Amino acid sequence: MTVWTTVALVALVTFAIKGGGPALFGRRALPPAFTGVVVLLAPALLAALVVTSAVANGPRLQPGADTGGVAVAGLLLWRGLSVLPAVLVAAAVTAGLRWAGLP
Repeated sequence: MTVWTTVALVALVTFAIKGGGPALFGRRALPPAFTGVVVLLAPALLAALVVTSAVANGPRLQPGADTGGVAVAGLLLWRGLSVLPAVLVAAAVTAGLRWAGLP
């Protein structure tokens, strides 16, 4: 099986899964407990992806310069700074840590 066959197969399965829910349950209202969980899935997945990519150094989990940049950006965003300045400061911090010899 080639890579593109696998990509096409995964795309079809994803389309079927995403289309199956509304097709089967489209006329019924979801229970409030289920709606509360669904709302939290996207932020939890995004946080997991950010933490994994920030802490991963190749195949190992090892903090590096990019971990410091992500931590600074998170702190600045938490304190209310807008996204563009936070990204620029994070890039500068990451570059400074790499210049200092941190992997």
